[in-house]
Amino acid sequence: MRQPLVAGNWKLNGSLESVSALLAGIAAQISTVGATEVAVCPPSVYLQHAGQLLQDTGIVLGAQDCSDQDQGAYTGEVSAAMIREFGCTYVIVGHSERRHIYGESDALVAAKFAQARENALVPILCVGETLDERENGQTEAVIARQLDAVLASSGVEGFGKAVIAYEPVWAIGTGKTATPGQAQQVHAFVRDRLRRQDEGIAGGIRILYGGSMKPENAGALLQENDIDGGLIGGASLKAEDFVAIAASGT
Repeated sequence: MRQPLVAGNWKLNGSLESVSALLAGIAAQISTVGATEVAVCPPSVYLQHAGQLLQDTGIVLGAQDCSDQDQGAYTGEVSAAMIREFGCTYVIVGHSERRHIYGESDALVAAKFAQARENALVPILCVGETLDERENGQTEAVIARQLDAVLASSGVEGFGKAVIAYEPVWAIGTGKTATPGQAQQVHAFVRDRLRRQDEGIAGGIRILYGGSMKPENAGALLQENDIDGGLIGGASLKAEDFVAIAASGT
């Protein structure tokens, strides 16, 4: 049985004061989420602050991105090794905003995935299609391409300690949400893509839904066989909503 995981991606939001208040609010309600694993991914400048506040809460720390490089003349980059030093367990790689706003290629995302694994971080690999790609029937081809880039770089073994998040790009920040059936169809496709290479890894990997999951729709989504949790954006900035989503997975 796969343990549900609900991870909050705070994106470019927060201050010392708001981080403290948000984590206090989540920690105060964490006992309601049952066996669901809960993680938060603040901006990198707040990792140390958040890590200190999370001690003994059971809430896990993650980062929003990492460099594809170990060290060197790469101004502004933050390496996976640096992130690990601040006590992170997870790091998001290949988020749709990184792919589409900053032009990150499949190859770059695969290199970041490999860096995370080499530094004992669990990568949360984001895959997903745009509205045009979905309407043109390209959903599976796009996701297969994104997965295959990582498989070519890290092998199926790389997914032995990893998480995948399906992000329908058309459902992020638009108010649209994939129906539970639509989401399940893609999650099943992702798992089957890995199953072709390793049954055990495919059966054990957690696949999260990352398309505007809210307290109102979380329960229905999390009832689907291949949806193992959520990568939560806007709703993760409200403690009550975030905890309600996590509790829906119990």
